[in-house]
Amino acid sequence: MKRIQMTLSSKRDVARELARRYSTMTFEELDQLEDMIVATRYRKGEMIIDEGEICTGPLWVESGLVRVFYMKNGKEITEHLATEQHIVMSIESLFYEKPSSLYIEALENSIIYELPKERLEEAAMHSVNIQMLYRKILEESLINSQRYADLIRFESAAEKYKRLMKQQPELFLRVPLTYIASYLQMTPETLSRVRSSVIID
Repeated sequence: MKRIQMTLSSKRDVARELARRYSTMTFEELDQLEDMIVATRYRKGEMIIDEGEICTGPLWVESGLVRVFYMKNGKEITEHLATEQHIVMSIESLFYEKPSSLYIEALENSIIYELPKERLEEAAMHSVNIQMLYRKILEESLINSQRYADLIRFESAAEKYKRLMKQQPELFLRVPLTYIASYLQMTPETLSRVRSSVIID
């Protein structure tokens, strides 16, 4: 894993995109956000967070593809797949500063921007807009977790497949089907059967 030198303009673009998505910012607040962002390049297959490491801040996927998974009975269970312009984190590890039970892996060569929690919370104490940005990032993560839990609990295999195809069709071109099957909590054989029988509207 290597830190990469990013131009101020590229970090500024990320700060502007985060502000556009989550909270209005003054120029001074954009400067603060830009200054705290840390950019890291990961190679395909490299761990962004390994089991037992602590998640130190929300992670913005600038380019590439990221998988969040955990181990159960010796098997990898995919919990989340994040493409460009999405936030990913191990939220319990972040909140409680405890070793993560989740792995976060780059499935493609990826550039990830971290918003270090310590600096983010310090800035939030003096800026309502940065406080709002931080709150909305955490809200989004919790809402997405709830939606995924509802998807798994209440929808059939065909419904889960159709929803994912409508919401993130690019995953089927970029992610191994074994990971997609795991994410939808079905066997690869069931996924293959569903894909051959379901018609997407």
